[in-house]
Amino acid sequence: MEQTGSLTLVIFGASGDLTSRKLIPALFSMKGQKLLPQKFAILGTGRTHFTEDNFREKMKESIFAFSEEKNPDRRLAEGFTNSIFYLPMDSSAEEEYIRLRGKLDKLNSSFDTGENYIFYFATPPAMYEIIARNLAKAGLADQTNGFRRFIIEKPFGYDYRSAVELNRKLHELVEEDQIYRIDHYLGKETVQNVLVTRFANGIFEPLWNRNYIHRVEITAAESIGVENRGGYYDSSGALRDMVQNHLLQMVGLTAMEPPSSLSPDAIRNEILKVFQSLQPLHEAEVSENVIRGQYTGSKIRGDVVTGYRSEKGVPGDSRTETYIAMRFFINNWRWGGVPFYMRTGKRLPTRVTEIVIHFKRTPHHLFQRHDGITTSNQLIIRIQPDEGILLKFDMKEPGSGFNVKNVNMDFRYSQLANIRVPSAYERLLYDVMTGDPTLFSRDDEVETAWKFLEPVQNAWVNNPGIKVFGYPAGTWGPEISDNLMGGCGLTWRYPCRNLAEDGNFCEL
Repeated sequence: MEQTGSLTLVIFGASGDLTSRKLIPALFSMKGQKLLPQKFAILGTGRTHFTEDNFREKMKESIFAFSEEKNPDRRLAEGFTNSIFYLPMDSSAEEEYIRLRGKLDKLNSSFDTGENYIFYFATPPAMYEIIARNLAKAGLADQTNGFRRFIIEKPFGYDYRSAVELNRKLHELVEEDQIYRIDHYLGKETVQNVLVTRFANGIFEPLWNRNYIHRVEITAAESIGVENRGGYYDSSGALRDMVQNHLLQMVGLTAMEPPSSLSPDAIRNEILKVFQSLQPLHEAEVSENVIRGQYTGSKIRGDVVTGYRSEKGVPGDSRTETYIAMRFFINNWRWGGVPFYMRTGKRLPTRVTEIVIHFKRTPHHLFQRHDGITTSNQLIIRIQPDEGILLKFDMKEPGSGFNVKNVNMDFRYSQLANIRVPSAYERLLYDVMTGDPTLFSRDDEVETAWKFLEPVQNAWVNNPGIKVFGYPAGTWGPEISDNLMGGCGLTWRYPCRNLAEDGNFCEL
């Protein structure tokens, strides 16, 4: 990758965890890879009253605490943090942006960044429109001299109507091509490799349809709870936090038609077509196709784990889901009749995200495994951790007879010697700097995804009889979620943390 052009990155909400845990370590890694411009400055803003020296020291500590480099170069870190500045300000106050503009003028003069500004909204979603409007009033959204780009974190809206309204308000202020709605899952190498696996290999694409695939399963499991974010999480829940963005984007990449080119619009057009083809769910069907759950207190490896309703900031009668599983269909020629399943949850046995393609069984079952189980082939695309691809198929066991055993053929990125896999934020920040929107959600994608989920949200509000199932922390969610598979012995896949040791079930 080439070095990017001169610019200043402005981070709103820079005193928060996202900046110290993800953004600054990613930018430092880019510095080490020589991917940052030579003329480059970072300006953090926030309500916390840091001095610039205090803020630089905090960011230096975050580099050594959270950088993916095992032993970060201290001299490089010192030089990097010298380009970091801080301005205490109230982002909701219009008059503060006069000070912000003055600070940016000084940085532009000192670093000669060409008045190119990227604004990163690491703030609560309620601030997105307020910050954008104040920037526009201060003349900082205008691209007469230099570019202006806006990185907006998820969730983008809380439902269909709020997403449409937020898009409308932002479009009054800036152009769509200035907006980068970031989804860090799309920055992961294995997610991008879904396109290569499908469209660069003649052995996969001919089979990637309803004739050969029985079902598709997508899992994003987290082993942690809500930690100290109970108040925020209770206003969000798993559907807003994970399904509308991360999981549906993975559905789009898995199910899309081959794009005409690798241009941003060509790829995003095909993802949009998938979202437009999602079979609508009616409110009356939600309870049969969507399972929501909430983790309860339990013991994990001898440690007592608090239930969700006992977490700090969570009401004792909360019905916010920490787990959701869904069954849905895509109504088009490629996928007609193929069920898609997706699930995500907190306090599950392990942290793992993967896409599983379950191929149809052979039409005539000549062979069975010695344990009497007839299995289908699976292609497992592991997003995190232990990124890679695993193909499961049957082989004859040595000896007389035709005893069959399920075996794995796997590839892991960790097997590539001397090749560094960049973090998701490194890739996405680099793309914004170069003006490449391919891995960012477009306005129509976001609205269409929310439109698909609107009946689910409405059903939960309008029908209080729809249950929230409890599941003990450290388990794979409510057992009733297996019912979505339609019986016949089908269950969700239970993945291990490590691809190399993966089996049909893993006790962690």
